[in-house]
Amino acid sequence: MPVANRGQLPHLRPMGNCTCAKDAVFRAPMTDTLFSQTQATPGAFLVAALYHFVSFPRFRDFQEPLQQLCDENGVKGTLLLAHEGINGTIAGPDAGIGAVLAFLRAQPEFSALEHKESRASKMPFVRMKVKLKKEIVTMGVEDIDPNKIVGTYVAPRDWNALISDPDTIVIDTRNDYETAIGIFKGAVDPKTKTFREFPEWVRGNSGLHNKPKIAMYCTGGIRCEKATAFMKEQGFDEVYHLKGGILKYLEEVPAEESLWQGACFVFDERVSVEHGLREGNHKLCHACRNPITAEEVASPFFEEGVSCSNCYSERSEEDRNRFRERQKQVALAKKRGERHIGS
Repeated sequence: MPVANRGQLPHLRPMGNCTCAKDAVFRAPMTDTLFSQTQATPGAFLVAALYHFVSFPRFRDFQEPLQQLCDENGVKGTLLLAHEGINGTIAGPDAGIGAVLAFLRAQPEFSALEHKESRASKMPFVRMKVKLKKEIVTMGVEDIDPNKIVGTYVAPRDWNALISDPDTIVIDTRNDYETAIGIFKGAVDPKTKTFREFPEWVRGNSGLHNKPKIAMYCTGGIRCEKATAFMKEQGFDEVYHLKGGILKYLEEVPAEESLWQGACFVFDERVSVEHGLREGNHKLCHACRNPITAEEVASPFFEEGVSCSNCYSERSEEDRNRFRERQKQVALAKKRGERHIGS
């Protein structure tokens, strides 16, 4: 299906005296409700995490106008578009994020789109990318459709009671580098490298049938949409998942009542967030992309952009020399007041 030009895009509402299709795309209406969600906080960028599963056959039509809308409004991050919907995290000025969300919600497919907000003290993304994908979250299992079958949503305020129930098995659906810095008390860690490994882990763990309830969670909720659908198709009856994911739990549940241990890894330059969605204290090793603590930064194996205690033994000296050259370019770009793409 060819990409339509902006004049061909359907369902775009013009504002005021607008008579052209381009203005209709880039001046989507902002509702009072949306505006109230995105009031400015001085000196901070608004971060919006969003996803929505829906039949979206015209997804290719939206790559170019979404990219331009974000670029013109100072918004950066990544948005994935596919037949099954949209997924991504974006950051920018409040008005810019508001414009993007309003544009999306003006489309009939995304009128019910929800998003989660947090703040960043500096722009957490280098560039804006709108990508076309086969899946908005890659599980690699055919015919898994959260619109047809999915687990039962559990609100953050009810989550503690569920995972404290002795009849419940709690499963973290994230990858090992994420669980390394934070996990719910008593949760099972599959130690997967990618989400594609999760179905095979389930098939190989017959012990998951030993208790009647399965409670699952992930960062923002999207992986659990597919994971719980998969579990239901595998014959598990009582399958639950945390609505809004860890991020919503950390936003709504006070630290003194929390069963969360550690920090939550996020896929931007904040690296981690804590209760109240405050920025965490982790850095990212740019050699292996793993989160590292202050103690790991102090390790003799840590060299900025080159290695850390997690990856030192897995890299050759040739690798480290290559990373050192890259780090030199990063430093030179910084000295010029620029941002190196690989940093």
